Amino acid sequence: MKRILIALCALLPALAFAHIGADAGIHHGSAFIMGLTHPFTGLDHMAAMITVGVWSMLAFRHSPRAALTAPAAFACLLLVGGLLGFAGIAFGGVEPMIAASLLVLGLMVALRVKLPAAVGALIVGAFAIFHGIAHGAELPAERAAAALSGMVLGTLILHVSGMTLARFGLERNVWLPRIAGAGVALFGLSLLTA
Repeated sequence: MKRILIALCALLPALAFAHIGADAGIHHGSAFIMGLTHPFTGLDHMAAMITVGVWSMLAFRHSPRAALTAPAAFACLLLVGGLLGFAGIAFGGVEPMIAASLLVLGLMVALRVKLPAAVGALIVGAFAIFHGIAHGAELPAERAAAALSGMVLGTLILHVSGMTLARFGLERNVWLPRIAGAGVALFGLSLLTA
């Protein structure tokens, strides 16, 4: 875990890159950086990805391998959704599904829902496709490989952040996860009803 945190800290300076230009940095080799920072730029995406990590660690704190199942499924299916978005394949209801993901994931944390690892992975993976489509539609298609690589790495950073938060802060307290999860669920509900 210490090595992971050190590696994540080494990536933080890249988040400070600015002024990538009107061309989204495509001609300056920063499509990777744009993809890396993209999951951090939308509160809805960031909340969902952190919440996946929190739920996974809370649900499977005694089984590290099972705790990695949902974040891995999310990252893989986010990539699939990103490819669909880059390809211009449109699905109706992408934004409502992203909002629904916040509602469901928040409730999973607030209620400390216990599911088999495969079922949890299926749920978060289904939502990840819609997050990926939204990201893929917004990132530079001309440099899809670099942008997608950055996007998946940014997503994994957020998952690990959520897992770390759960492991070292939330799992020791009965009420903090419930409050945090309820907050994410209410955020999702507000987006659904807006």
